Amino acid sequence: MGVGAVAGDVNRNDRSIVALVMLAHGMVHTYELSIPIFVAIWLGEFASIDLGLATVPVTTASLGVMTGLGFALFGLGALPGGILVDRVGSKRLIVACLLGMAGSFVLLALSPNLVVVALALVVWGAAASVYHPAGLRLISTGVEERGTGFAYHGIAGNLGIGFGPFLTALLLLFFDWHLVAGVLALPALVAAALATRANFEEQAAVAATDGGETGDTDDDSDTGGDGKAGAGVSSFAELVSQSKHLFAGGFALVFALVMFSGLYYRGVTTFLPDLLGSVIGIEPIPVSELLPAALASGSAGGAPTLDVELFVYAGLLTVGVFGQYVGGKLTDRIRTERGIVAGFGALAVIAVAFLPVASLGVGPLLAICALLGFFLFMVQPFYQATVAEYTPAGLRGLSYGFTYLGVFGVGALGGAIAGYILTVADSTALFVVLAGFATAATLLGVTLLRRRPTPA
Repeated sequence: MGVGAVAGDVNRNDRSIVALVMLAHGMVHTYELSIPIFVAIWLGEFASIDLGLATVPVTTASLGVMTGLGFALFGLGALPGGILVDRVGSKRLIVACLLGMAGSFVLLALSPNLVVVALALVVWGAAASVYHPAGLRLISTGVEERGTGFAYHGIAGNLGIGFGPFLTALLLLFFDWHLVAGVLALPALVAAALATRANFEEQAAVAATDGGETGDTDDDSDTGGDGKAGAGVSSFAELVSQSKHLFAGGFALVFALVMFSGLYYRGVTTFLPDLLGSVIGIEPIPVSELLPAALASGSAGGAPTLDVELFVYAGLLTVGVFGQYVGGKLTDRIRTERGIVAGFGALAVIAVAFLPVASLGVGPLLAICALLGFFLFMVQPFYQATVAEYTPAGLRGLSYGFTYLGVFGVGALGGAIAGYILTVADSTALFVVLAGFATAATLLGVTLLRRRPTPA
């Protein structure tokens, strides 16, 4: 086979992989970030959570814990997902993820109370948890232009992040939240059907990107290399051994960094729609005011209102598309540690400035929201690429499993922490705590930058 044919095959392989992960990543975040929209509805619709032996009042704290169960599994399941993907491959897990998420939203649509809602969120978290180790492992071992692959992967995620809340908010103008949840189950079913038809080589880029070696920048050990690419771990003893190997080097700092990233991410997104409406004071607009006079005059007095804060929230997340693209492209051009320091440093400043700037008016509010959306997602390609640089190729699934255990598992506490702070204190205290999370991530990035030798 000639060089031209090989190049063509590689390009087709890259395109097939990127198309699949873009589709699946978009779906995962469509559902993830539609959940806070529902939280804003549940806060007004339900007064208590009946647990059988006890009844718990519905507050930001109790809903933070309830939604945190699903978000925690989203992260906690990433570790077994990472172990499994190294054994069975990415495609099967991605298809299973899509089917599981569809089923969870069908259950959500049928929920008569918040206990069943919590169960549906747990099912969603368990199904969605396997995606990131599966999808990111697939990019890191199958796509030659890794940084560009991460960029497009991130863009698709942010399209889902923006589209999910926007579509949910739009549908809730006219339909009950149960019906909206049922409608949202349909895209994942279609995506699963398309994913089953994808055809590619999962290990095509291991030799090209890792030079046939382990890819471990801190240790020349052969763990994970020479035939281990894709082999993963086969026993608990081997899991312990390989995990010790991962955490013996710089990956331990990366793991700590992504935990703070997850706490910031979940802490700021879970109650942001409610904060924009109740704290900053964005008032709902009757839909009739947006219609032509002829239509508005015939609208009923009980016509729906447009909850502007939900659309500001969706717009903020959509801006993250540009952050993902810029971050992904920069991972191929600068040291990833520098991007981490700059991105999390900016997030710390934004957290401190958010409420004072937002209170100045509509223009400053939209500007600070846009900055938050941009930097919140710009940092993601940087830490995703950093994981690949600090881990061996053969344990890439395990390493991304640990990564998203930190981002979404430990990070799920961010929602509960945010809910508790809003219950016992106020939004100012919440943003101070968020600034602390971002500052800690920045300092860890500085430590990585100083420890890693400059490439020759």
